[in-house]
Amino acid sequence: MCWADYRGAGHALKAAREKVPQARAGLLPSLSLVGASSRQTGQVSFSEAPYADRDVRNRSWNLQLTQPLWRAASWAALDQAGQQELLAEAQFRQIEQELILRTAQAYLDVLVAQEAERVASRQTAAVGQQLGLARRNFEVGTGTVTDVHEAQSRLDLASAQAVAADSELQNKQAELERILGEPQSSLPRLREGSRLPGIEPAGLQPWLDSAREQSIPVRIAQSTLDVADGEIAKSRAAHSPSLDLTAGYGSTFTSGSISSPADIPVRARSGQVGVTLTIPIYAGGGVQARLREALALKDKAGEDLEAARRQAVAQARQAYTGVVNGGAQVIALASAVASSKSALDANKIGFRIGTRINVDVLNAEQQLYAAQRDWYKARAETLMQGLRLKAANATLAEADLKTIDDLLEPGSL
Repeated sequence: MCWADYRGAGHALKAAREKVPQARAGLLPSLSLVGASSRQTGQVSFSEAPYADRDVRNRSWNLQLTQPLWRAASWAALDQAGQQELLAEAQFRQIEQELILRTAQAYLDVLVAQEAERVASRQTAAVGQQLGLARRNFEVGTGTVTDVHEAQSRLDLASAQAVAADSELQNKQAELERILGEPQSSLPRLREGSRLPGIEPAGLQPWLDSAREQSIPVRIAQSTLDVADGEIAKSRAAHSPSLDLTAGYGSTFTSGSISSPADIPVRARSGQVGVTLTIPIYAGGGVQARLREALALKDKAGEDLEAARRQAVAQARQAYTGVVNGGAQVIALASAVASSKSALDANKIGFRIGTRINVDVLNAEQQLYAAQRDWYKARAETLMQGLRLKAANATLAEADLKTIDDLLEPGSL
């Protein structure tokens, strides 16, 4: 899904909106002008006389007006066209929401990847400092070679993690570029002190009820069912008689007849008004077959609607749980980050005074950076679950992206 898909969906919607005028045309008058000119030549023998050349010219024109008075099938087609337009609008809205979700997901993925790369770089630098300290302590005899090897091993691991984090960041940036159509430099981070938006209403049941009736997939399924109803009405209307008012005016000219020895030019002008009644009687069983087909498709559309409602409720429940649990996880991880910082500071002091060994400091550093990375990722995922919750209730809009934008800090990493 990208902006090109969104623009294509917009063109598809514009095309679908022409179905109503097309269907309405079947109920409006039609006017046509037909003109013809012909020449007939040949040799004709009259009363056993020698063949003689004949040359006859004909010209005519006719203006014909037809006004439908009663066409049940055309009225059914007009009603169905309205439902098809609603279906197209719901499909366009779904693509719009999918694009918002994909864009937000790609954007937040880049932020998380940037943070992971930043944390990996800081961890590599910190482990490098610890390695230098371990070497100095070993050289002066206050440390062991085990500390040096342990620090070197952690530095190699941190370097590998930094490379992997940089590769992941490039992949996420490429995905965001694919969606937006243009490259993006480093993006602003989520402000550390910013509060995540809450849920309104706070209870689960209102979200489930709204999703069951208002979600975009449910609207699409409902519109599909309505279109199927329209197809049934059209199929049944094929049995109904139709009545048209016709009116015409025309002129004809002929220079004679090839089968008559006398050339007598004839000019005529005439007009006519009347009604035409058409009563379908039998069409080889095709009408009944189309009706059975329409009835079967309606049954399918009804089952699809029920499946869409269940899926919408499940998605809303999952997203709601993700927001609630994500908020709790963010709070817990924020506490874990603060505790890990205190633990790291304590281990560094203990290492200087000899009550802690080098591996204790390295473990504390790894725990801190892992907590920082997980905390940032949990915030981004909680924001994403909030967007999914609104999408499940068809309330997702660009304003929700603005809410996330307000949580960002200026500048880049």
